[in-house]
Amino acid sequence: MKLRKFALTASATAVVLSSLVAAPTVLAQAKEQFFPVLVYRTGAYAPNGTQWANGYVDYLKLVNAKGGINGVKISFEECETAYATDRGVECYERLKGKNGGATVFQPLSTGVTFALTEKAPVDKIPLITAGYGRSESQNGAVFTWNFPLLGTYWVGAEVAIQHIGKKEGGVAKLKGKKIALVYHDSPYGKEPIPVLQELGKTYGFEVQLLPVAHPGVEQKATWLQIRQQKPDYVLLWGWGVMNSTALREAQSTGYPRDKMLGIWWAGAEPDVKDVAEGAKGYSALTLQHGAEPNSKVVKEVLEQVYAKGQGTGPKDEVGQVLYMRGLLSAMLGVEGVRKAQERYGKGKVMTGEQVRWGLENLNLDQKTLDSMGFAGVMRPVQTSCLDHMGSSWVRVHTWNGSKWEFSSDWYQADDKVLRPMVMLASSKYADEKKLKPRTPEECKK
Repeated sequence: MKLRKFALTASATAVVLSSLVAAPTVLAQAKEQFFPVLVYRTGAYAPNGTQWANGYVDYLKLVNAKGGINGVKISFEECETAYATDRGVECYERLKGKNGGATVFQPLSTGVTFALTEKAPVDKIPLITAGYGRSESQNGAVFTWNFPLLGTYWVGAEVAIQHIGKKEGGVAKLKGKKIALVYHDSPYGKEPIPVLQELGKTYGFEVQLLPVAHPGVEQKATWLQIRQQKPDYVLLWGWGVMNSTALREAQSTGYPRDKMLGIWWAGAEPDVKDVAEGAKGYSALTLQHGAEPNSKVVKEVLEQVYAKGQGTGPKDEVGQVLYMRGLLSAMLGVEGVRKAQERYGKGKVMTGEQVRWGLENLNLDQKTLDSMGFAGVMRPVQTSCLDHMGSSWVRVHTWNGSKWEFSSDWYQADDKVLRPMVMLASSKYADEKKLKPRTPEECKK
């Protein structure tokens, strides 16, 4: 009940704050860049979704506090989806034409991403799906409006096997092993299956598939199977309460947490804090960043947003894992606008179509990232018309009982494994939808 009360309070507060920022757009549509914000501050996934939303909105506020995007201020409006696909689509339809037109949508849901993939090209609004969505949408020749920036679930699955292989002394040692995938029974949870099955054939390990129904609070049968089948490792592809439930069940059944590895949506403070010592040793992939309370960008948020009483959520959560992911996601959208302005006019409001060009030409090198306050948080990312992901670096962090600590060097997904799968799946999609992929020559226009 306390979590629900907090989520509802946060939701009400966010609506008021977003209204205060967005209200002037009625009078000044031509002067402000409109960012719709799809959130879920209520429902089963609220504890996780709220932190992401707070980070996302706080970054937009920070940009405004620093003068906007080359002088163009940002307006925004939240729309509550409760992580439901139908509500996500409703929010998209409601906000896509407001305040001069949407800049970009970030659905924060693989299900909503699937639903919007065919709408975005019609409306000419890009979709940023940083660390989620359709893995094959890396191919910008086919998925011309989808941007799975920084990584996809196929990247996560391949790196997970790299990491397990390293722990075993090499991927050759995976032969004969059993690796179980405990996954959210949704498009999100099913994304890694093709990669794991392909790698299982390559390296000789068995993949055990264990779906968990929404929202994930009932897993006793799943962990009974794990106790009976005794997999060597468990990959956790959960979200929200499903993650903490899985860790409690692992503790209850005696499955070692140091043999569990989560995707980046199963590796944040809400997933482990209530389990505390019981989750010690559990590791998860990161979408480059971890908890970053000491980063320059977080200090700027505290100084220029929270110190002025304009923070969106609790101050003590600023810099936590999901907060940082929301902040980073907003930064990618803002930088897409900034890049578009280089071509179409600095100090001007960009259309969705112009922002797509910006997102296809991102080049955030280390010097730029450092100047923006992201030193140590993420590595450079460079996209192109044909590569809408731009980067596939991953780290692992481990819960020590009270906080997350990085526990690996950088991994990079093996393009030799993933590229053929991306091209095959995207070509199949193009055939089904009767799409003509863009050529390199068309990309130059």
